[in-house]
Amino acid sequence: MKFSIVTISYNQGAFLERAILSVLEQEGVEVEYIVVDPGSTDGSRDIIARHQNRISRVILEPDRGPADGLNKGFATATGEIYGYLNSDDVFEPGALRRVADHFERHAEVDVVCGHCWVTDGRDNRLRRGWSEPFTRLSSAYGAAIQIQPSTFFRRDVFLKTGGFNVANRRSWDGELMADLFLCGARIEVIDACLSSYRLHEVSITNSGAMSDQMALFARKRFEKLMGRDWRPYDVAIAILLRLWKHLRNPRGFVERLAKGPIYLRGEK
Repeated sequence: MKFSIVTISYNQGAFLERAILSVLEQEGVEVEYIVVDPGSTDGSRDIIARHQNRISRVILEPDRGPADGLNKGFATATGEIYGYLNSDDVFEPGALRRVADHFERHAEVDVVCGHCWVTDGRDNRLRRGWSEPFTRLSSAYGAAIQIQPSTFFRRDVFLKTGGFNVANRRSWDGELMADLFLCGARIEVIDACLSSYRLHEVSITNSGAMSDQMALFARKRFEKLMGRDWRPYDVAIAILLRLWKHLRNPRGFVERLAKGPIYLRGEK
Protein backbone atom coordinates (compact mmCIF):
# COMPACT_ATOMS: atom_id res chain seq x y z
CA MET A 1 0.00 0.00 0.00
CA LYS A 2 1.52 3.26 -1.19
CA PHE A 3 0.91 6.63 0.46
CA SER A 4 1.03 9.98 -1.31
CA ILE A 5 1.64 12.75 1.22
CA VAL A 6 1.56 16.42 0.21
CA THR A 7 3.02 19.26 2.26
CA ILE A 8 2.19 22.83 1.33
CA SER A 9 4.88 25.22 2.53
CA TYR A 10 4.87 29.00 2.65
CA ASN A 11 7.26 30.89 4.93
CA GLN A 12 7.15 28.33 7.75
CA GLY A 13 10.87 27.76 7.84
CA ALA A 14 10.94 27.62 11.63
CA PHE A 15 8.95 24.37 11.56
CA LEU A 16 9.30 22.99 8.04
CA GLU A 17 12.25 20.66 8.60
CA ARG A 18 10.48 18.90 11.47
CA ALA A 19 7.47 18.34 9.23
CA ILE A 20 9.60 16.96 6.40
CA LEU A 21 11.55 14.61 8.65
CA SER A 22 8.37 13.29 10.27
CA VAL A 23 7.30 12.08 6.82
CA LEU A 24 10.67 10.81 5.64
CA GLU A 25 11.22 8.86 8.87
CA GLN A 26 7.98 6.85 8.68
CA GLU A 27 8.78 3.14 8.64
CA GLY A 28 7.10 0.06 7.22
CA VAL A 29 5.26 1.80 4.38
CA GLU A 30 5.98 3.13 0.90
CA VAL A 31 5.69 6.91 0.82
CA GLU A 32 5.60 9.23 -2.17
CA TYR A 33 6.30 12.65 -0.68
CA ILE A 34 5.35 15.83 -2.57
CA VAL A 35 6.28 19.31 -1.32
CA VAL A 36 4.65 22.42 -2.77
CA ASP A 37 6.06 25.91 -2.16
CA PRO A 38 4.60 28.88 -4.07
CA GLY A 39 7.36 31.32 -3.19
CA SER A 40 8.76 31.27 0.33
CA THR A 41 11.38 33.90 1.11
CA ASP A 42 12.36 32.84 4.65
CA GLY A 43 14.84 30.08 3.84
CA SER A 44 12.19 27.37 3.43
CA ARG A 45 13.39 26.57 -0.06
CA ASP A 46 16.91 25.95 1.24
CA ILE A 47 15.45 23.44 3.71
CA ILE A 48 13.53 21.73 0.90
CA ALA A 49 16.67 21.59 -1.25
CA ARG A 50 18.60 20.02 1.62
CA HIS A 51 16.21 17.05 1.62
CA GLN A 52 15.29 17.02 -2.06
CA ASN A 53 17.07 13.75 -2.79
CA ARG A 54 14.57 12.01 -0.48
CA ILE A 55 11.49 13.96 -1.58
CA SER A 56 9.64 12.39 -4.50
CA ARG A 57 8.54 15.65 -6.12
CA VAL A 58 8.98 19.36 -5.42
CA ILE A 59 6.64 21.92 -7.00
CA LEU A 60 7.97 25.48 -6.87
CA GLU A 61 5.47 27.72 -8.60
CA PRO A 62 2.89 30.37 -7.67
CA ASP A 63 -0.59 29.21 -6.70
CA ARG A 64 -3.94 30.68 -5.69
CA GLY A 65 -3.72 29.66 -2.06
CA PRO A 66 -3.41 26.51 0.08
CA ALA A 67 -6.25 24.59 -1.57
CA ASP A 68 -4.79 25.24 -5.02
CA GLY A 69 -1.37 24.13 -3.82
CA LEU A 70 -2.82 20.88 -2.50
CA ASN A 71 -4.64 20.27 -5.77
CA LYS A 72 -1.38 20.76 -7.66
CA GLY A 73 0.38 18.30 -5.40
CA PHE A 74 -2.26 15.59 -5.59
CA ALA A 75 -2.54 16.03 -9.36
CA THR A 76 0.90 14.42 -9.55
CA ALA A 77 0.26 11.73 -6.89
CA THR A 78 0.31 8.02 -7.73
CA GLY A 79 -0.36 6.42 -4.34
CA GLU A 80 -3.41 4.49 -3.14
CA ILE A 81 -3.82 6.48 0.08
CA TYR A 82 -3.62 10.26 0.27
CA GLY A 83 -2.83 12.53 3.20
CA TYR A 84 -1.52 16.04 3.65
CA LEU A 85 0.65 17.60 6.30
CA ASN A 86 0.93 21.34 6.82
CA SER A 87 4.49 22.60 7.14
CA ASP A 88 4.07 23.41 10.84
CA ASP A 89 2.63 20.01 11.87
CA VAL A 90 4.28 16.58 12.20
CA PHE A 91 3.30 12.93 11.92
CA GLU A 92 3.83 10.79 14.99
CA PRO A 93 6.30 7.87 14.55
CA GLY A 94 4.55 4.82 13.10
CA ALA A 95 1.44 6.79 12.10
CA LEU A 96 1.34 5.70 8.46
CA ARG A 97 1.89 2.04 9.32
CA ARG A 98 -1.06 2.22 11.72
CA VAL A 99 -3.24 3.77 9.02
CA ALA A 100 -2.14 1.22 6.42
CA ASP A 101 -3.02 -1.65 8.77
CA HIS A 102 -6.55 -0.29 9.20
CA PHE A 103 -7.12 0.21 5.49
CA GLU A 104 -5.78 -3.27 4.75
CA ARG A 105 -8.12 -4.85 7.31
CA HIS A 106 -11.14 -2.81 6.27
CA ALA A 107 -11.51 -2.62 2.49
CA GLU A 108 -14.91 -0.96 2.90
CA VAL A 109 -13.43 2.09 4.65
CA ASP A 110 -12.58 5.12 2.50
CA VAL A 111 -11.39 7.67 5.08
CA VAL A 112 -9.48 7.11 8.33
CA CYS A 113 -9.24 9.82 10.99
CA GLY A 114 -7.07 9.64 14.09
CA HIS A 115 -6.44 11.85 17.09
CA CYS A 116 -3.54 14.24 17.73
CA TRP A 117 -1.34 15.98 20.23
CA VAL A 118 -1.69 19.75 20.30
CA THR A 119 1.74 21.39 20.63
CA ASP A 120 3.16 24.89 20.72
CA GLY A 121 6.01 26.42 18.75
CA ARG A 122 8.58 24.76 21.03
CA ASP A 123 7.08 21.27 20.67
CA ASN A 124 5.55 21.33 24.17
CA ARG A 125 2.44 19.17 24.35
CA LEU A 126 -0.47 21.33 25.49
CA ARG A 127 -3.27 18.78 25.37
CA ARG A 128 -4.79 16.07 23.18
CA GLY A 129 -7.28 16.60 20.38
CA TRP A 130 -9.82 14.01 19.27
CA SER A 131 -11.34 13.27 15.90
CA GLU A 132 -15.06 12.64 16.20
CA PRO A 133 -17.34 10.45 14.07
CA PHE A 134 -18.53 12.20 10.93
CA THR A 135 -22.31 12.21 10.58
CA ARG A 136 -24.41 14.50 8.44
CA LEU A 137 -26.08 16.17 11.43
CA SER A 138 -23.07 16.52 13.72
CA SER A 139 -20.86 17.94 11.00
CA ALA A 140 -23.51 20.25 9.56
CA TYR A 141 -24.05 21.79 13.00
CA GLY A 142 -20.34 22.04 13.84
CA ALA A 143 -20.57 19.38 16.53
CA ALA A 144 -17.84 17.09 15.21
CA ILE A 145 -14.31 17.73 14.04
CA GLN A 146 -11.81 15.53 12.27
CA ILE A 147 -8.14 16.26 12.92
CA GLN A 148 -6.73 17.30 9.56
CA PRO A 149 -3.12 16.00 9.77
CA SER A 150 -4.48 12.73 11.21
CA THR A 151 -6.88 12.16 8.28
CA PHE A 152 -6.16 9.90 5.28
CA PHE A 153 -8.34 8.92 2.32
CA ARG A 154 -8.32 6.56 -0.62
CA ARG A 155 -7.32 8.00 -3.97
CA ASP A 156 -10.49 6.95 -5.78
CA VAL A 157 -12.88 8.69 -3.39
CA PHE A 158 -10.77 11.87 -3.42
CA LEU A 159 -10.95 11.98 -7.22
CA LYS A 160 -14.75 11.78 -7.02
CA THR A 161 -14.82 15.07 -5.09
CA GLY A 162 -12.96 17.02 -7.75
CA GLY A 163 -10.37 18.08 -5.17
CA PHE A 164 -10.19 21.05 -2.83
CA ASN A 165 -12.28 24.19 -3.32
CA VAL A 166 -9.72 26.82 -4.31
CA ALA A 167 -12.07 29.64 -3.26
CA ASN A 168 -12.07 28.34 0.33
CA ARG A 169 -9.02 29.88 1.98
CA ARG A 170 -9.85 29.04 5.59
CA SER A 171 -11.54 25.64 5.93
CA TRP A 172 -10.59 23.76 2.79
CA ASP A 173 -10.03 20.63 4.89
CA GLY A 174 -13.51 20.76 6.44
CA GLU A 175 -15.13 21.28 3.07
CA LEU A 176 -13.26 18.31 1.65
CA MET A 177 -14.62 16.12 4.47
CA ALA A 178 -18.18 17.17 3.59
CA ASP A 179 -17.50 16.48 -0.08
CA LEU A 180 -16.04 13.05 0.69
CA PHE A 181 -19.14 12.20 2.72
CA LEU A 182 -21.49 13.40 -0.03
CA CYS A 183 -19.58 11.23 -2.52
CA GLY A 184 -20.49 8.19 -0.43
CA ALA A 185 -17.23 7.77 1.49
CA ARG A 186 -17.29 5.62 4.61
CA ILE A 187 -15.41 7.54 7.29
CA GLU A 188 -14.02 5.87 10.42
CA VAL A 189 -12.16 7.12 13.48
CA ILE A 190 -9.35 5.04 14.95
CA ASP A 191 -8.26 5.44 18.57
CA ALA A 192 -4.68 6.53 17.97
CA CYS A 193 -2.74 9.81 18.03
CA LEU A 194 -1.33 10.05 14.52
CA SER A 195 0.01 13.60 14.42
CA SER A 196 1.02 16.65 16.39
CA TYR A 197 -0.99 19.72 15.47
CA ARG A 198 0.98 22.87 16.14
CA LEU A 199 -0.40 26.15 17.47
CA HIS A 200 1.80 29.24 17.36
CA GLU A 201 1.34 32.98 17.14
CA VAL A 202 0.69 33.11 13.40
CA SER A 203 -1.21 29.86 12.94
CA ILE A 204 -4.79 30.41 11.78
CA THR A 205 -6.32 28.34 14.59
CA ASN A 206 -4.37 30.04 17.35
CA SER A 207 -4.50 33.62 16.07
CA GLY A 208 -8.20 33.64 15.22
CA ALA A 209 -7.32 34.95 11.77
CA MET A 210 -10.09 34.64 9.19
CA SER A 211 -12.81 34.05 11.80
CA ASP A 212 -15.36 35.71 9.52
CA GLN A 213 -14.45 33.40 6.66
CA MET A 214 -14.69 30.40 8.99
CA ALA A 215 -18.22 31.41 10.04
CA LEU A 216 -19.19 31.88 6.41
CA PHE A 217 -17.86 28.44 5.53
CA ALA A 218 -19.76 26.89 8.45
CA ARG A 219 -23.02 28.16 6.98
CA LYS A 220 -22.11 26.99 3.50
CA ARG A 221 -21.19 23.55 4.87
CA PHE A 222 -24.56 23.41 6.64
CA GLU A 223 -26.38 24.24 3.40
CA LYS A 224 -24.34 21.68 1.47
CA LEU A 225 -24.95 18.86 3.96
CA MET A 226 -28.57 19.66 4.89
CA GLY A 227 -29.80 20.93 1.55
CA ARG A 228 -31.42 24.06 3.05
CA ASP A 229 -30.66 27.44 4.59
CA TRP A 230 -29.91 27.95 8.29
CA ARG A 231 -33.02 28.81 10.30
CA PRO A 232 -33.38 30.41 13.77
CA TYR A 233 -34.34 27.13 15.47
CA ASP A 234 -31.08 25.57 14.26
CA VAL A 235 -29.27 27.40 17.07
CA ALA A 236 -31.00 25.19 19.65
CA ILE A 237 -30.26 22.03 17.66
CA ALA A 238 -26.59 23.01 17.44
CA ILE A 239 -26.39 23.49 21.21
CA LEU A 240 -27.98 20.09 21.88
CA LEU A 241 -25.66 18.35 19.44
CA ARG A 242 -22.60 19.94 21.01
CA LEU A 243 -23.74 18.79 24.44
CA TRP A 244 -24.16 15.29 23.03
CA LYS A 245 -20.66 15.54 21.57
CA HIS A 246 -19.19 16.04 25.05
CA LEU A 247 -21.27 13.26 26.58
CA ARG A 248 -20.18 10.86 23.85
CA ASN A 249 -16.49 11.63 24.36
CA PRO A 250 -15.86 12.03 28.11
CA ARG A 251 -12.09 11.95 27.60
CA GLY A 252 -12.28 14.99 25.36
CA PHE A 253 -14.66 16.75 27.73
CA VAL A 254 -12.36 16.22 30.71
CA GLU A 255 -9.37 17.41 28.66
CA ARG A 256 -11.22 20.57 27.68
CA LEU A 257 -12.22 21.29 31.28
CA ALA A 258 -8.70 20.68 32.57
CA LYS A 259 -6.64 22.30 29.81
CA GLY A 260 -8.98 24.55 27.87
CA PRO A 261 -10.09 24.61 24.23
CA ILE A 262 -7.81 24.14 21.24
CA TYR A 263 -8.90 27.34 19.53
CA LEU A 264 -7.01 30.55 20.44
CA ARG A 265 -4.35 28.97 22.60
CA GLY A 266 -0.70 28.05 22.25
CA GLU A 267 2.42 30.15 22.06
CA LYS A 268 1.90 33.90 22.06
